Amino acid sequence: MDSSTQSTSSSSTKSSSSNPVESKSAENSKSALLDVSSKFLKQKHEEFVLGLEKNKETFEYYASEHLRMSGVYWGCMAMALMKSLDKMDKEKIVAWVLQCQHSNGGFSGNINHDPHLLYTLSAVQILCLFDSLHLINPEKTAQYVCSLGRDDGSFIGDEWGEVDTRFSYCALNTLALLGKLDQIDVAKTAHFVSLCRNFDGGFGAVPGAESHSGQIFCCVGALAIADALHYVDSGVLGWWLCERQLPCGGLNGRPEKKEDVCYSWWVLSSLSMLKKLSWIDKNKLIDFILNCQDDKSGGISDRPGNMADVFHTYFGIAGLSLLGCNDFEIIDPVFALPVSTVQKLKLPQRYSLD
Repeated sequence: MDSSTQSTSSSSTKSSSSNPVESKSAENSKSALLDVSSKFLKQKHEEFVLGLEKNKETFEYYASEHLRMSGVYWGCMAMALMKSLDKMDKEKIVAWVLQCQHSNGGFSGNINHDPHLLYTLSAVQILCLFDSLHLINPEKTAQYVCSLGRDDGSFIGDEWGEVDTRFSYCALNTLALLGKLDQIDVAKTAHFVSLCRNFDGGFGAVPGAESHSGQIFCCVGALAIADALHYVDSGVLGWWLCERQLPCGGLNGRPEKKEDVCYSWWVLSSLSMLKKLSWIDKNKLIDFILNCQDDKSGGISDRPGNMADVFHTYFGIAGLSLLGCNDFEIIDPVFALPVSTVQKLKLPQRYSLD
């Protein structure tokens, strides 16, 4: 089915009486959130993140060399949401980020690697976190982002030409953070994203591709930045997203897959943008995330008993923030930055802690 012909008005016509999820959400909203303060291992998680740079003689360190920029963003965001960003070495991190910028304005995943849109967004986000965006030429970086746009409104990630809605989100987010959204045809970009919508309300990487929670975040986030959420059927998509919660409390990325802590971000951020966080059992998810903590070395893993890493540590903490747990900075589900940072940049806020 051509998604451009699908109705976008059903979300406004759905009623709680016709949707059993609405009834469940009312039940969930009455339950008090679990107090995580005694169970969340903040000090151990801080030590885990701070120790990542020191532990350089491992296979994982070298295997992840090409995506170090994203790893630094994940670590910085984990610390920021724990209100501990001041424990990070700002000057060293910012200097390294600037070394990863290329003459075309883009950023690479590490020094001496090729520039890519994914790492350009992570670099700009890191600079925003440390109030250091003024250290780069926003026009130059914006020109790099714009150079990756195609005539149909899609974006490629780098010079090699892969099209993916992840890159649509990266382009819109980067340009919004730089204050340069006016340099692209935002409406055309949003229309391409809308063509990637499926019959189940979800979105894929390209038109016709399978719905996936990660891609849904990118597409809903892109449409939110483009002020084009009318392309989303919030009722159908909200239902699909809340069905990602499994009996263990964790969330999966698509049907018939295992639970994974990272979807505490990919699913919840989309539900937050759709103002449907109450459609899941928050306390069961909180329990699942806390059970994925490493109580010896710190950090959070994909599921209980597995090895912790910075990727799942950040997204687990981001999930707790979105769920409204105390003692965490509130994260903006659209820009994937603390709300306080988004406010400094004077960007619109579209989040809900219902």
